[in-house]
Formats: sequence, structure tokens, C-alpha cells
Amino acid sequence: MKLRVLLIVLMLPLLAGCESEPAFLLIEGGDHSLTVERKKEYFWSSGWELDLIVARYPDCQRRYPLKKAGEKVRVDVYRVQPGVFILNQASRWYIAETKGCRFQQYDEEPAEPGEFAGSFRVKNGTYAFVPYEDEKNGKAKGAAE
Repeated sequence: MKLRVLLIVLMLPLLAGCESEPAFLLIEGGDHSLTVERKKEYFWSSGWELDLIVARYPDCQRRYPLKKAGEKVRVDVYRVQPGVFILNQASRWYIAETKGCRFQQYDEEPAEPGEFAGSFRVKNGTYAFVPYEDEKNGKAKGAAE
């Protein structure tokens, strides 16, 4: 029994490094959403694992992995049409659609990605979706990218 307690106590610092931060883009009041979740499994992990969650409640919700990112995570979002979004993460381009919760990676950069909606990135020390309006009006000043 003492050995079990000792092992649990010794493992706590390993678990303490786990981090998970979701950032949300709510669409049409929140029944539709795009969420980018960044995760570090262990405190010694370098960079972030990223997942995109495409949701349209109550019909569907799907989780898709994105490319692992460095310490500075940024995913730009462009609106193509209602419920259809193009995402850009460094040199990778993706399309997400909320009607059927579909997702696909582009082979090459799209010619016209659509209207820039904002970015999933760190703002004031917190991972969040920063709408384009906030950026262009100067509300995002001082935010790390």
C-alpha cells in the first residue's frame, strides 16, 4: 500500500505538465463552431499538438488532427460561404465545412481563400480566436503571435 501511494506521489509532477487550451470560433450563436485545441502531453514536450473540432449541434461533431506547431501557434481562418471555412497553418491549407462536419487538407494553396475572419493565436497570454475586427481596430496590440 505504501509503495502504491509513493508511486502516485512520484507520478504527479509528470502529469502536472499536461496542458490543453481550446479556442472557439462560434458561428450562428454557437450551434455551429470551429475549435482549435492545442495540447502538450508532457511538460518536456516541445511545440503543441493541434486538433480542429468541427461542430454543428445536434447533428455532428468531428475532431481532426492538424500539423504539430512550434511554440507560436497561429491558424488563420477565412470565410468562403456560410458554414465553409479555409484555414491556414504555416504552409498548410485546410477546408472545414460545418453542415456535415467535414475537413480536408489542400494539396496546394488555394487561389482565393475567401474573406479573412481572424486567427486562432495567443492574445494577452491566453490561446483564443481573435476576430479580424479586433486586429484591425488595434484591440490585439501587445498580443504575442
